[in-house]
Amino acid sequence: MTFPDPRVPRNLAVLGSPIAHSKSPRLHAAAYAVLGLPWRYTAMEAVGADLPRLIDGLDASWRGLSLTMPLKVDVIPLVDELDRVAALTGAVNTVRFTDDGRRLGFNTDVDGLARALGEAGRGSVGRGALVGGGATAASALVALADLGARSVDVYVRTPARADSLVDLGRECGTVVEVHPLEGLVTARPVDVVVGALAGGAVIDVEASEEIRRESLLFEVAYDPWPSALVRSWREAGGEVVHGLGMLLHQALLQVRIFVLGDPFEELPDEASVLAAMRAAIA
Repeated sequence: MTFPDPRVPRNLAVLGSPIAHSKSPRLHAAAYAVLGLPWRYTAMEAVGADLPRLIDGLDASWRGLSLTMPLKVDVIPLVDELDRVAALTGAVNTVRFTDDGRRLGFNTDVDGLARALGEAGRGSVGRGALVGGGATAASALVALADLGARSVDVYVRTPARADSLVDLGRECGTVVEVHPLEGLVTARPVDVVVGALAGGAVIDVEASEEIRRESLLFEVAYDPWPSALVRSWREAGGEVVHGLGMLLHQALLQVRIFVLGDPFEELPDEASVLAAMRAAIA
């Protein structure tokens, strides 16, 4: 796609509630400064009921939106087309407005997590595990499958509610076994454990020393930090990867979408763009 005219200002925003804490405006501002684009990216307070009116009210200066949960699900009926990952996970974190008025939905969380794991030296996964079973877990499951995971153990409070993850795993060619959280007590080591509890929520179960010591923990939650799961992992001497890596890489893919329309097309001087974004949240 042709690079946008740098003389034309554009508007973008991240939507959610609460949203004042979001690091996304800093990430995106850093990217557009390097790219020489006079684009404005803000944080806007919104809940699901606001979305139809809000999106319908945006004028032609708007290039796109980023969305937090639960808006990632609420926005789906309002878009015209979903990319493969958004359709697979049932979650849209990026909406791109085209010049002809269409609304395109993308999910950059999956590839953002996969890229962050690759940076941490886990570009290939044989066996994985998830702690948590919501929308974040669905994206994490697809990311692990894309990295080659043949099997993924899922630990959740209510196993009966995790049937959708079993079905999703089947679509991805990955065997998913669901366990109650208490199963963590005797859990065996895997290559990667993804902490996918909302806000790094506290659980009243401590994972086995073996899995904590021998398995890398990727904790999606980055605020507050460290989460209870991270503290537990560190006490056992285990390796931990910060969730900011996923935030960084999913945002880079969003910038690709907003600027070029394609999450797989590299930006001009992308190394400098990524470095500026990383520095913005250091």
